[in-house]
Amino acid sequence: MTNPGTGEIPFVMDAHLDLAYDVELRRRRGERRVVAERYLPAFRRGGVGAVISSLFIPNVFLPEMALRKALEQISALGADLKECDGAVVLCRTMEDLRAARRRGAVGVFISFEGAEPLQGNMALLRIFFDLGVRGVGLVWSRRNEVGDGCHFFPENEGRPGGLTPFGVDLVAAVEEMGMFVDVSHLNDAGFDDVARFSRKPFIASHSNCRALVPVARNLTDDQLRTLGARGGLTGMNACDAFVSSAPREESRDLVDVLGDHVDHVKKVAGIAAVGVGFDFCDQIRDALSDGGSIQTRDVMEGHGDLGRFTQALRRRGYDEGEINAVLGGNLWRFLEKVLG
Repeated sequence: MTNPGTGEIPFVMDAHLDLAYDVELRRRRGERRVVAERYLPAFRRGGVGAVISSLFIPNVFLPEMALRKALEQISALGADLKECDGAVVLCRTMEDLRAARRRGAVGVFISFEGAEPLQGNMALLRIFFDLGVRGVGLVWSRRNEVGDGCHFFPENEGRPGGLTPFGVDLVAAVEEMGMFVDVSHLNDAGFDDVARFSRKPFIASHSNCRALVPVARNLTDDQLRTLGARGGLTGMNACDAFVSSAPREESRDLVDVLGDHVDHVKKVAGIAAVGVGFDFCDQIRDALSDGGSIQTRDVMEGHGDLGRFTQALRRRGYDEGEINAVLGGNLWRFLEKVLG
């Protein structure tokens, strides 16, 4: 088997997709074979070999129903993957992913997008590990028992802080258990605390560059350097609000603008610190009861449109080895280090 990132076989690994959330919503409404019919064709067109599915809990379910909704999403995803006839499979280890790749199947890892389902109870982490969760995004864009998130846009709030004592203990427990820490959505003080208390590489699964688009959801140059130095990476986010500050109708092709972020991470932290975590939301908009309230848009039409991103990198002079590293090789390397 050819190793990803060598320039011989493209292998796309998307570090952030709200797959379990979408699947649970649709199955609850009576739909079946969601992944097979709504996702798999685009995965195949885009060369996607693996995705990390978030467990995202909307505000309306907090705090009481966070645990229940996470379990429902895991259950729904598992049931739906069984209807894929082996074409998309849940992975718990890198050996699972290697086996999936040998069969030509797409591998799915599960990660928290906000640790609210733990409800401040460390004992639940082992339960979720046994259910297949391998990543812990500490926060979404809100405060929880772990720390403070950073908002998409400025909001009125009290003074934010870093990790709570529970948050510090959680980082240690996640690493000890062989899971990975994800700092996308975490505020700057929390990022600094993760860098201080963690012992293993960590990831920002779907964050761009604050030097190019000055919003809190993007990372500073110092944060990018820290990720690179620690063996982590940041996944390029396809949300237009994090790609460009210019009005959409006034900007050049936003896929090319996303290439600016790849260039910047490479310059600041090295090519090994660049991955993809597109966070495609347009494809789940019609499944959301409040979808009309979402003002952001994706700069590409989902995974089936990834050829535009690849071509944008080629136009910039990236060779095939670098492109494959960005598309999946760097995330593969990271997961090998952390998950074993």
